[in-house]
This record gives sequence, C-alpha cells and structure tokens, in this order.
Amino acid sequence: MKETIQDLKSRRSCRAYTDQKIEENVLDQILEAGSYAPSGMGKQSAVMVCIENKQVRDLVAQLNAQIMNADIDPFYGAGVVVVVFADTRVNTYRDDGNLVIGNLLNAANALGVDSCYIYRAREVFKTPKGKELMKEWGLSEDYEGIGNVILGYGKPEGKREAAPRKENYIIKVK
Repeated sequence: MKETIQDLKSRRSCRAYTDQKIEENVLDQILEAGSYAPSGMGKQSAVMVCIENKQVRDLVAQLNAQIMNADIDPFYGAGVVVVVFADTRVNTYRDDGNLVIGNLLNAANALGVDSCYIYRAREVFKTPKGKELMKEWGLSEDYEGIGNVILGYGKPEGKREAAPRKENYIIKVK
C-alpha cells in the first residue's frame, strides 16, 4: 500500500520526451489499468485509442495544434498518444473518460513511464478530419473525445517538482 500511495504522490506531468520506445508489455499494462477505471453503473462508456503510428500521431498533434492556433507539438515529442473517448449516450460519460485518464497517468508512473494529460480532444474530433479518423477507428459520432494521454520516457527538463499543496485542500466533517 505504501508503494501505491507513493506512486500517486510522485506522478508529475512531463513536457519533453526522448525517442525511447515503450516496451509493448509495459504499454499493455498501462492500457489494461485504464480499462479497470470505475465507471457510472459499470457501463464502461470509455474507449481508448492507442496511437503508436508516427504518421497518425503527428496528424492528431497537428489537429490539436490547429485548435490552439499554434505551430507547436502539443504532445511534446511523446511517441504514444492515447485518445480517450466516451459514449455520450451514457449519462456519466465525461466522468468515466476522465477516470480512465487518471488510471492511465497513475499506472504509467507506477511502471516508470512519463505522461501528461493533453486537452482539446473534444474539439479535435468534432472537426471533419477528426470525425474521419473516428470512423476509421470504428467509433460512431455518439462518442466524444475526452482527452489525450501522452506516454514515453521524459527528458529531465520536461519534469517539475510538485507545487506545495494549497491550504484547506482537505475539509473534514466529523
């Protein structure tokens, strides 16, 4: 249990990545952890699309950057992008998707893989090209992009120390 708590407390977003590939069995464990996230009424409304193909990864990065109106790599050079979608027909879909993202981030840290939650999936996959990709991946327009999780091995300059926890973060009612 102490390791679990330490993993949760030590996870940090990484914003600079090396070219080192994630071992397939490690990536599979991270994805499996995502699939075990809680979901409203156990409906498992979320779906993960794990992008390892560089061309597809770069296309999704470009679409994401266009939403920002910026000429950058919003995925910071990470080689793997997991796009989390969820079925809008399920009342808890956004929460379900974000719980999957949380599991992905924490599992990655526990396995020595760096990560970061990147927004704008909703906007990217409402574009014509985004809808086209969803169709290729077998996802209907009932699904909405919740967020992106980038995965890889970070460069030291991509990591920061944790900010001090704010006062009154926890309110106990006894």
